[in-house]
Amino acid sequence: MLIFFASLAILLLGYKFYSPFVEKQTGIDPTAITPQQRLHDGVDYVPISPMRAFLIQFLNIAGIGPIFGPILGALYGPIALVWIVIGNVIGGAVHDYFSGVMSLKEDGKSLPEIAGNYYNVIFKGFMLVFTCMLLFFVGVVFIMSPAGLLSNLSYFEGTFLAGNTFWVLLILAYYFFATLLPIDKIIAKLYPLFGLLMIVMTSLVALALLREAPHLPQVTDLFAYFDGHHEHDFLTPNPSGLPIWPLLFLTITCGAISGFHSTQSPMIARCLTNEKYARPVFYGAMMCEGIVACVWATAGIATFPGGYVELKAMLDQGGPGFVVNHIATSYLGIFGGVMAILAVAIFPITSGDTAFRSLRLTITDAFNIPQSAMRRLALSAPLLGVAYLMTFLDFSLIWRYFAFSNMLLSTSVLWLATKYLLDRGSFHWIVSIPAVIGTAVTISYIATAGIGFNLPIHYAKPIGILIAVACLIGVVIQHNRNNANAYAEPEA
Repeated sequence: MLIFFASLAILLLGYKFYSPFVEKQTGIDPTAITPQQRLHDGVDYVPISPMRAFLIQFLNIAGIGPIFGPILGALYGPIALVWIVIGNVIGGAVHDYFSGVMSLKEDGKSLPEIAGNYYNVIFKGFMLVFTCMLLFFVGVVFIMSPAGLLSNLSYFEGTFLAGNTFWVLLILAYYFFATLLPIDKIIAKLYPLFGLLMIVMTSLVALALLREAPHLPQVTDLFAYFDGHHEHDFLTPNPSGLPIWPLLFLTITCGAISGFHSTQSPMIARCLTNEKYARPVFYGAMMCEGIVACVWATAGIATFPGGYVELKAMLDQGGPGFVVNHIATSYLGIFGGVMAILAVAIFPITSGDTAFRSLRLTITDAFNIPQSAMRRLALSAPLLGVAYLMTFLDFSLIWRYFAFSNMLLSTSVLWLATKYLLDRGSFHWIVSIPAVIGTAVTISYIATAGIGFNLPIHYAKPIGILIAVACLIGVVIQHNRNNANAYAEPEA
């Protein structure tokens, strides 16, 4: 129990003490005119109050990620909680904050456009490709996962509602309208309510765990893990033979660090009425997602007294959605369980539609496409049509590409933030250190993964670390060279 409360305390203390230090490096100006005030268009640049903006951002970034990912990560035992907390405080929350601030400082532009300003057209193109790829995969995943959850509800057995195709088409129809309509018509009105729903349901699950769970993770479990003693099945370091490095870091992204969040931040940056709201909205939303991830990782550990073997058996039987169903009904009863499952189905839908909306905005920013109603329609319709075809592919294949592109994009944003702080002459280590770690993880994964180079696992770690350190040296050298050239030009 202590490790759970310690995890929550560290997240809250990170916001209280670390986030003001991070904010100090960014040059926030409460008197500055925001993009919303300067570029108001009634569609994407619309004023939203800070509380609504926080709840929308929280819901957009959360989706199913901080629930499914931590449940899968629970196979690694209490080390999953350690990764969530450390990853969130030094990586994820900082990543989300800078993605919002940089967009806020650059007229609410998408991150690939900002990358072109700070680096070059090559880095811009790289970020554009992976941003669009990630947004598309997120949209597809967040069609398939809620459709699967809803079609499997026992209440729908024997009816047309038990068919997966019905729910896929219904979700796509909703995405179509939510992508096209002004942000204040659906998203600003409904999403704050759904955000509150997520907070309430997570709180109920947390309280039930503390009251009834048969095996809450203990600090002694964690010590035993590091000492190499495996008295409990959860302490097995390589469930199913999967190594902690780098797979744990890609299994739990949402809640720790997720590149998808950077695609959502510009959408909210276009709606903030003051720069001072950036920290509570962007950093605060990610901190809350970390709390959600801690609750569900703890649930994945605590609910199965048989250890990871029992959890793995249930995952093999029906995937993380099946585990969510089991946890919710075990602790909240039939009514509470159904409510929890419905909530878990709603959350990915509210991230999926904003993924497609952000994809539209990213493409229009990249190619300077005016945002008339017909142009929004012409762009959104084929994207959603292709997404429908993708739902016929294997879900696990889509998820693997989503996980890789997610980590790769988050690392790219951290390198972009490093350049931002270097140009300002600020303390860049708050982003460059997590950028190095993220690069090492990403390179290690693609070096050893079946979708990558499929090298032996013992090669992955040194390759990732060497390339990550080389990237940091290269960024610093390039920055110093640019500064030297800038000082030399006036003399010429």
